[in-house]
Amino acid sequence: MVLTCCLVLALIFMTIQYFKLRANCEGGTGRNVVMLEEELDQVRNELKQLYLSDKCMPLMVRLAWHDAGTYSKWDKSGGAQASIRFQPESDHGANAGLKAALKRLEPIKAKHSTISYADLIQLASVVAIEHAGGPKIAFRSGRKDAPGPMQCTPDGRLPDGTKRQDHLRDIFYRMGFNDAEIVVLSGAHTLGRAHKDRSGFDGAWTANPLVFDNSYFTELLEGEKAGLLKLETDKVLLSEPGFRPHVERYAKDQEVFFKEYALAHKKLSELGAF
Repeated sequence: MVLTCCLVLALIFMTIQYFKLRANCEGGTGRNVVMLEEELDQVRNELKQLYLSDKCMPLMVRLAWHDAGTYSKWDKSGGAQASIRFQPESDHGANAGLKAALKRLEPIKAKHSTISYADLIQLASVVAIEHAGGPKIAFRSGRKDAPGPMQCTPDGRLPDGTKRQDHLRDIFYRMGFNDAEIVVLSGAHTLGRAHKDRSGFDGAWTANPLVFDNSYFTELLEGEKAGLLKLETDKVLLSEPGFRPHVERYAKDQEVFFKEYALAHKKLSELGAF
């Protein structure tokens, strides 16, 4: 009888703690909340429906990249924490146009208050890549939302398309990536296009910018082509000996690109979170 009562009390206590944990994430309080798989599946399905009606997959990949890509391994600041919602980070030049991406996610966030903005931003990118024909990327929930603008990082932590290898290595090494990961993550440019009013550049990197494949690398190796964009940060992947062999590997074998991209993207999506 005593044992039964203890078990019942323990069950009640665990239930209370579970609902407290869920409640803590409401409104983006900055608490870690690991979502149930069924809830994540619901959010995934709603994201897929969004992409069927609004081909905004490239925009969501850019949003997630720019939120996570502020991470510094030196002082553990930045990363996948949804600080991109706040000024001044939201107004950084590299983030022009991304308020539209956040606005598209708000209806989903309103229906699923238990998911953090940080998780939703990264999940939106993972689903976008898969929806566009890319690899399935492992995802785990539990990212904390930055509670306010104090967590915003300084401007200048994201890649500048006008610069070359030293700049790329400064940016990516700061996050904890190596040369192969720099190249494989650059392959995300297979999806989407640059817009003059956002980045100052205009054009797509590939002929099919709504399809995630290895054509970014094949186009690089084919050289300049009318109508397609190649930034300095793209060209240097060919001229720098530490980068080019990886370009050639990914151009030759899409399966290899997908496998290595999925691992690097997962790492990017978890920077500063776990």
